[in-house]
Amino acid sequence: MSKFLSRERFGRPQILAGLLLLGFLAQCGWLLVRGTEPTEIDSSQLFRVVEGLQQWSGDSVAGTPSVERLEAGTPTPPEVKQNDGYDPNHSPLWYLLASLPLLDWTGTTESASFHYWGWLARTPYLIFGLLLGASLWYVARRLYGNAGGYIALALYCVSPTILRSSTLYAAQPEIGAAWGAFGAIFTAIAVAHTLYAPREVVMWNWRRILLLGLSLALAIGSQFSLVILIPIALGFMLYLAPTRRRAAVAIWAAACGVAFLLLFACYLFRPSLFWQGLRHARFIGITWPAFLMPSTYVRILAQTGQSGPALLLAIPAALIAYFAWRRSRYFGSTAPLMTAALFLLLGLGTPHYPGFGFQLIATPFWFVFVAAIAADLLETQRRDLVLACVWGLLLANALWNLAELARVGRPL
Repeated sequence: MSKFLSRERFGRPQILAGLLLLGFLAQCGWLLVRGTEPTEIDSSQLFRVVEGLQQWSGDSVAGTPSVERLEAGTPTPPEVKQNDGYDPNHSPLWYLLASLPLLDWTGTTESASFHYWGWLARTPYLIFGLLLGASLWYVARRLYGNAGGYIALALYCVSPTILRSSTLYAAQPEIGAAWGAFGAIFTAIAVAHTLYAPREVVMWNWRRILLLGLSLALAIGSQFSLVILIPIALGFMLYLAPTRRRAAVAIWAAACGVAFLLLFACYLFRPSLFWQGLRHARFIGITWPAFLMPSTYVRILAQTGQSGPALLLAIPAALIAYFAWRRSRYFGSTAPLMTAALFLLLGLGTPHYPGFGFQLIATPFWFVFVAAIAADLLETQRRDLVLACVWGLLLANALWNLAELARVGRPL
């Protein structure tokens, strides 16, 4: 127990990070209280909860055609209706997580009963938001030191996009997919770094294999289009372990097998239903003409500003430093930049759903990239100037966000 409660695990950095996350939680609570009613639940959220609870009770598989859905008269989203009753974007896992808080609180799947649990139905996404923030701080601190961890987490905790997604305030429930994607990329990187140790490959890494498999299952199960994470993870692993590529492929294949089994379990191990769900899934929905539309770039710029006004200044400044200063160009800064840029391109090519999901997923990687460049600049002779700029940017970003939260009013 004394080893677990050591200063390295629970010291000043962890306390400060915990305080930042408490501030994040307080903002989410304010947004819920001021922006929504306790019983407020829209039709799409009601559909998710009903579908999930029906599967928990063993009546059907969520997101697939079912008699129970017709009998209950639950409003069905158009994209599901037009896809032979299959959800083209989400697996049953998405529905099971949405209904989990209500599993032990209600003994019926009647629609009317859910109107008493509007806030409760949002708790999974609030938890995902907290876990993503903790993961972001852990990764940034391990890679760039305490300064990098604080900068990344400070940007995260006052991001309007993250706050809205964590509370479902005028936002789709994509924060679980964002946490899964973030975990999949950096777990794959961490696994690759362990392959130089002279140990048995799969047995020694079984915990990381499970974590990578869980991350992939959460991401892909929450958004089918995130199947793109599978080749990205393999690419990073092969690059980082060029002399242990067979081991990297073995671990990657084992993690993919874990993710496959988890997603298969969400279909109650029914092969035909699982196959039909994959056949009706929309894995790639890029609209190529969108890249030629000026409005698409305006939309992306606006969404980036909503991810955090500071990013509109911090990203260009970090990119200038990255390309002009050789020292800042290393794998620890390049990996988040490449990943964020890829999801930005995917967001450009998908102006409709899941385009916003891609933009949300890119946001934590932008925070990590900015933190990487800022941490490097803080180690130069211009430390005082850089520190003043960082503090000014973070404080201005936080004050702007608090001002926006103060203007939030409960809708009529």
